[in-house]
Amino acid sequence: MRRRLFSMNSLPKVLALSSSILTAIFTANLSAEIKLEQLILPKGFKIDFYATDVENARQLALSTSGIVYAGSRRAGNVYALKDSDKDGKADKKWIIAEGLNLPSGIAWKDGNLYVAEVDKILVFKNIDNQLDKPKSEVLFSGLPSDRHHGWKYIDFSPQGDLIIPVGAPCNVCEAPTELHARILSLDIKTKKLTELAQGVRNTVGFDFHPTTGELWFSDNGRDMMGDDIPACEINRITQKGQHFGFPYVHAGEVKDPEFGKQANINDYVKPELNLGAHVAPLGIHFYQGKMLPTQYHNQLLVAEHGSWNRSKKSGYKVAVATINKESKVTGYQDLITGFMKDETTFGRPVSIIEMPDGSLLISDDYAHVIYRVSYSS
Repeated sequence: MRRRLFSMNSLPKVLALSSSILTAIFTANLSAEIKLEQLILPKGFKIDFYATDVENARQLALSTSGIVYAGSRRAGNVYALKDSDKDGKADKKWIIAEGLNLPSGIAWKDGNLYVAEVDKILVFKNIDNQLDKPKSEVLFSGLPSDRHHGWKYIDFSPQGDLIIPVGAPCNVCEAPTELHARILSLDIKTKKLTELAQGVRNTVGFDFHPTTGELWFSDNGRDMMGDDIPACEINRITQKGQHFGFPYVHAGEVKDPEFGKQANINDYVKPELNLGAHVAPLGIHFYQGKMLPTQYHNQLLVAEHGSWNRSKKSGYKVAVATINKESKVTGYQDLITGFMKDETTFGRPVSIIEMPDGSLLISDDYAHVIYRVSYSS
């Protein structure tokens, strides 16, 4: 007998339970310690700590003067980090904001730092020169206030618009407004919102392809359908307004048992890559530097944050999706593993940025650190 999924009438109770479970999981490890020697990388790669004691480090951003910024989720903080002596390790840290509402997503542009709270976007102007006395103002408000999937990943498009995803306020439900379960684009001058995509359950990572300019994004699959379905996804937007299936069709092939009975799978955009169920892909990044071997150039790095409710854990790694000139994914290989072993969690990778020398910084909101990955032949 198939068990019926919860209805919208039961949604508040389910959200409260999910919130309690997640809070217990994430607060159980405030003093996590991960050892670099347990992390496994290919020959020639090296991993170090860029910064430690960065509580719940989430999205990273880099200013032109070399300041690394980090958002957080439950900590409510925004951090600034500086490597003054250029040794690959931060030696100065500022907390430039505290007590914010899930400020997971941040972006830097033209001297200003943009921070996404659940229902608004803040801007810290001329931030590199205001680290000791930072001031913020509200750039845009009126986003949905739901905390469930309300934390965000933001960044600027090549055209200068701020890309803002808004997750579905549930495990699975129809979007309650025309802003939910979507990826939006904000003109920061006119404050006009434009819909880029709909039917997106919860993307917490995206990047623009360096040659085509197309937006690729990760999407976390729904829960409560078992250990192995539906898959989490990597998607590509080829035209504005495309529908990626949620809540009717998952992973391009699985009809939702409650909302998808009448759905036509072919009405929705299929993923470019289906990952494992519950692996929770977050930050993705197209590598464009020269430090890593040439086979990584223009390829997609993916941070799999890892499962939270699967009977046997999955994810917990950084991997590389190989993409050909026709924008087709032709392979998917591990790059960094060892964040989880024998069902014990040591770390959960979140966000990936590229430094001017071609090295990578990767945040870990479980171990409260930021790694630096370099390569030498």
